[in-house]
Amino acid sequence: MPSTPESGSPSGEAAEPKLTHLDEAGRPHIVDVSAKADTLRVATARGEIVMQPATLASIRQGAIAKGDVLSVAQVAATMAAKRTWEIIPLCHPLLLTGVDVSFDLHDERSAVEITVTVKTTGKTGVEMEALTAVSAAALTIYDMCKAIDRSMVIQNIRLEYKAGGRSGTWTRR
Repeated sequence: MPSTPESGSPSGEAAEPKLTHLDEAGRPHIVDVSAKADTLRVATARGEIVMQPATLASIRQGAIAKGDVLSVAQVAATMAAKRTWEIIPLCHPLLLTGVDVSFDLHDERSAVEITVTVKTTGKTGVEMEALTAVSAAALTIYDMCKAIDRSMVIQNIRLEYKAGGRSGTWTRR
């Protein structure tokens, strides 16, 4: 998945980045996407929550009093992706066609790595939905495990990949 520069000038040079959520007067607004074509949009985000080794072991063994931590976090991620527009003020409501949530447990780092891929066919991308889903999954893990480990750290939430639309494909290097 190679990176593709955004071409905004006739010479093929990268266009000067600009904030699209501000109007000419500098006021925030939702971007008008009505003239854009419907295309397949995909975004993958990743993040992690680092914890005490005993907490990770309890998650792995299903020994957290509130229940199956990763199943609940998966549902929370999916719900958050679907409702991102209600949380992030300038996001469009989107009809999502897919949300895939996965967890990798890393004993050496005592961490749960969260990966979410979101898809839609529409006029605007799903980067915010993927990032919000990762955040909600991490917060849910924290909530379910805080009784035994308040020292957990949610970190490194980032976009890894996006495809679709006028700007094309972007991949974190």
